[in-house]
Amino acid sequence: MFFIFSKTVAFLLLPSNLLIALGLIGIVLMATRFKRAGSRLAVASLIVLALAGFTPVGRVLTHALENRFPPWDPARGAPDGIMVLGGTIAPGLSRDYGDTMVGGGAGRFIAIAKLARAYPNARIVYTSGDASLFADGLPEANYLYPLLDSFGVPRARVMLESRARNTTENAAFSKELVKPKPGERWLLVTSAQHMPRAVGCFRRAGFPVEAYPVGWRTRKQGNLMPTFVFARGLATLDFATHEWIGLIAYWLTGRTSELLPGPVAAH
Repeated sequence: MFFIFSKTVAFLLLPSNLLIALGLIGIVLMATRFKRAGSRLAVASLIVLALAGFTPVGRVLTHALENRFPPWDPARGAPDGIMVLGGTIAPGLSRDYGDTMVGGGAGRFIAIAKLARAYPNARIVYTSGDASLFADGLPEANYLYPLLDSFGVPRARVMLESRARNTTENAAFSKELVKPKPGERWLLVTSAQHMPRAVGCFRRAGFPVEAYPVGWRTRKQGNLMPTFVFARGLATLDFATHEWIGLIAYWLTGRTSELLPGPVAAH
């Protein structure tokens, strides 16, 4: 039930979808006796939509997430395992065209190739199942091996976990698969924006991990300049809103250890 709820509600609450829906409602109301209210709603939604796309609010929300965890420091020593979260392969397109189609999260796959060479004794797991709402039966992990071949990473190096549909299940099923021993050090590879929620889920599952963020969208020092490409600014806000909604929903339902997880202080 949570899976269906999270997919539908998160979609409806994205700023782009919500504001367009409010604008359309306003236009419909303009044809009724609520013409004045409808016109105000339509104009207000258009103004807010413009602000959402042209102001830096999306970057600010993204920056707050991406800077929770610093880049991983190799001086910490070789890890025992590397956990890579999926969510960037398009299974339908991959099946249609007979090749692995990767979206905007290619940094996760670059990390696999880089870490596999740097730490030849580390176990590597890629976790991602069928995250589509209607479950079309195309687990993302099934399309990873051809990509590994092109990177020169032996398929035997990477274990696949293909049941997980969301971050909670990534943590639970991965722990069940690898059965981490006390004292083992596992890296968690995912986008910097998604890292707080991912770490919170793994901590809740009792699977200690070290953050290895990739795929930053914002500069380290932040940027409050306006966004001059409307579509880019609106997409940034949508991605950030999706992640903040996920953080709040996961925390309220006990799926993460805290609202906004961060690094654990060294003892």
